[in-house]
Amino acid sequence: MTTRIDARFAELKKQGRSAFITFLMAGDPDPATSLDIIKALPKAGADIIEIGMPFTDPMADGPAIQAAGLRALKAGMTLKKTLAMVREFRNGDNATPLVLMGYYNPIYIYGVDKFLVDAKSAGVDGLIIVDLPPEEDEELCLPALKAGLNFIRLATPTTDDKRLPAVLANTSGFVYYVAITGITGSAAADSGVVGEAVARIKRHTSLPVCVGFGIRTPEAARAIAQNADGAVVGTALVDALRGSLDAEGRATAKTVGAVADMVSSLAQGVRGAKQAAE
Repeated sequence: MTTRIDARFAELKKQGRSAFITFLMAGDPDPATSLDIIKALPKAGADIIEIGMPFTDPMADGPAIQAAGLRALKAGMTLKKTLAMVREFRNGDNATPLVLMGYYNPIYIYGVDKFLVDAKSAGVDGLIIVDLPPEEDEELCLPALKAGLNFIRLATPTTDDKRLPAVLANTSGFVYYVAITGITGSAAADSGVVGEAVARIKRHTSLPVCVGFGIRTPEAARAIAQNADGAVVGTALVDALRGSLDAEGRATAKTVGAVADMVSSLAQGVRGAKQAAE
């Protein structure tokens, strides 16, 4: 079965370019503005959209994304409302792949079987669950694959050749390579080191390898995209969103445009990568 994610990477391969993948927190700064932002992303240049599921204890996230999650929770965002947002997005866009990213706890509370049925019917294409290792595949990974969702796994600088096959075993859609050791937004990715890591992972899998964490500028996105099949940007977009809010942390007339403009600028960086490599 071909998912929207598979179809998008096949299409980009024909175009000879890497994917630009955006991450934003569902419900940040409020559910209505969040939906407007996500609707604006494909036109601004996002090829795949990762949507964060707000959670009270986000271990892998840096201060910016933690704060985004807290803003969303304060605005009343829930997993049920996140799925409703996906459904609403799908009314106007049936092509852009959507990936839910976050932690297992909210899904466990929701109920795995119910979540997978509701996610699939809403129009979710894949899941990135950062705190479920391969040893726990029966919890969510295998049921998700059976339900027709891609299960995207993280590989990190500490994932050695001995560990990599376990990480890749049930991965589908793409492999998400975490470019730095540490939390999101904490350091800049080194494109040379990342290029070697991507090449190593590609020796073990035919899946696209996308790189995230530590990419904040069009130049950095271009450098990463020269070696990877996709560049993922989250913290820089969350920072652009936060910078557009008023003193009380509420959306302003500038909020949607601030994020869309940043996406457009980063997308141009990614799209320039293959030309720069030639």
